[in-house]
Amino acid sequence: MSEIKEAIAKLSPQEYCELMAELRPGLADDEWDKQMKADAAAGKFDEMNRRAEDDFRAGRCDPLERMFEKEK
Repeated sequence: MSEIKEAIAKLSPQEYCELMAELRPGLADDEWDKQMKADAAAGKFDEMNRRAEDDFRAGRCDPLERMFEKEK
């Protein structure tokens, strides 16, 4: 068991997610969610969010319905 743990510890983040997806479907999503929450808490999305809010307030956003109309 210790050899398995050591091998897993040496995996890249991508390899780890691939392994977890094979072992337990949905676990990779859990890891993704954890990383997204950590990134949000660290403020990594603050600038993107500010720009999106500025665009919305300035009227530079289309309703979702319009986007789906374009796909038809």
